[in-house]
Amino acid sequence: MDAVVMAGGMGRRLGAEEKPLTELCGKPMISYVLSALLGSKNIDRIIVATSPRVKKTNQWLSEYVRVHKSVGVIQTKGEGFVNDMASAVEEAGIKGCVLITMADLPLITPQLLDRVIEKYGDVNKPALSVHMKLEVFTGLGIRPDTVFHKNGGFIVPCGINILDADRIREEQEDYNLILDDEILALNVNTQAELAVCERYLEKFMTAKN
Repeated sequence: MDAVVMAGGMGRRLGAEEKPLTELCGKPMISYVLSALLGSKNIDRIIVATSPRVKKTNQWLSEYVRVHKSVGVIQTKGEGFVNDMASAVEEAGIKGCVLITMADLPLITPQLLDRVIEKYGDVNKPALSVHMKLEVFTGLGIRPDTVFHKNGGFIVPCGINILDADRIREEQEDYNLILDDEILALNVNTQAELAVCERYLEKFMTAKN
């Protein structure tokens, strides 16, 4: 399966010049996402979709792809998330299914991505969307922008989807995969979320050492 990383945002709410390059424990945020995808046993090719607005991100990626041959970059027109995502999938020539993720999910792991992909193989739907229970966010002190009502509870989209690339410009019936992994709640849009993410990473690295 191929993957597309959406990385064309400026990060104004975060107070950053370019969100993908926001430093997190000394590394650009996008590098964590790319490392997780490179470590997944189910991901073949990785396409980073950027825009003309993120010039420094494009420069950083030009060096990154020289080392990581399975990673490519497509610069979209910056006309909005859905159109840019569909354009990147089409320009990359992706067929079959495609995993779409954001550049602001620095705590995702290869293992979590593989769980999502393997679940997609078990469901009889053209698309799958990953969600988190609202209480996981509130437990971390995070207030999400988007909340849906599902089966008597509230869920929050996490920014990871699998779609049928051959129907990328069509609305696709999706399976809602609801997980409770805290790392999925930590997509970074604000300084407060960045601080929570840094604490989580520092704790993980301390435990690892």
